[in-house]
Amino acid sequence: MNPQPTAVAEAQPQPQRDSAIACRGLVRIYAAKGIEVQALQGLDLDIASGELVAIVGASGSGKSTLLGILSAHDRPTAGTAVVAGMPVQALTRAQRLHYRRRVVGFVWQNTERNLVPYLSIEDNLTLARSLGSGRRPAGARSTTAAQLVELMGIGDVLGRLPGEISGGQRQRAAIAVGLVNEPEVLLADEPTGELDDATSAEVLEMMRLVNHELGTTTLIVTHDATVSEHVGRTIQIRDGRISSEVFRDHHDILSGSGVHREFTVVDSVGRMQLPTEYLAALQIRDRARLELLEDHVGVFPETPRQPAPTAEGRPEPRQKPEPKEGDDD
Repeated sequence: MNPQPTAVAEAQPQPQRDSAIACRGLVRIYAAKGIEVQALQGLDLDIASGELVAIVGASGSGKSTLLGILSAHDRPTAGTAVVAGMPVQALTRAQRLHYRRRVVGFVWQNTERNLVPYLSIEDNLTLARSLGSGRRPAGARSTTAAQLVELMGIGDVLGRLPGEISGGQRQRAAIAVGLVNEPEVLLADEPTGELDDATSAEVLEMMRLVNHELGTTTLIVTHDATVSEHVGRTIQIRDGRISSEVFRDHHDILSGSGVHREFTVVDSVGRMQLPTEYLAALQIRDRARLELLEDHVGVFPETPRQPAPTAEGRPEPRQKPEPKEGDDD
């Protein structure tokens, strides 16, 4: 008699390959001492399979709350989040365990969440691999620990403890640990938060390399806006909503070009958020003046700018237009 499959294996939803991450109307409300804080306000998000995306926002913008939901450490108050075909908000306890070990990989800012401090780097990889062991889906790619070690350039530190190597080496080892079970999605929470600028750039390039070489969908959540130089899409989150997006193609990233396309998000009732640097440059505060033109909408300060003063302190007089033929004198 063939053994019956385990309940965990039977319960796994089949992934849908069209989108790696899909969030619809995510709301998260925290209540404490009679006060409610709405961390997410109907957030929508789509990340295609194989994308390298950064979500950037200030403290309190909702980015950490979003990551908590996507990592199955928190549940939304309303809305849905589907990662690799699995509805995160509806996972059972057994499914959440499978999800964290096999479906998603993690790279945290705090080194102690990434690596067991009393195990060598090699033993950390072995432990992570054993926790996520199981039958691979038919046709799934196969990435060995040795390949990850070579890709991350950590072959010379395998026998050392995490505390005996540099911060950059620890984060590269953490990336290898997060990928050793070949997850569908890699989630990184402030992966460069404790590193200097040069080491941060190195770690971000390692994540870009992983995404390019392995095709693993990678989501980086950070407050550091310079991450946009290393990723294909940067999503700005503000007040619990997606406010704007910046796209850079692969050539721009490799060449260091500043060429990019920036978009603002328009919600279902027509609201949009303009980048703060744009508002500051135009001195737009409470209201903006709109003009519907032939092929675009113009956004202007509520009060037109005053002409620059002359050397005598008086505004330059406007030039009187030349009279047209046939006009009265």
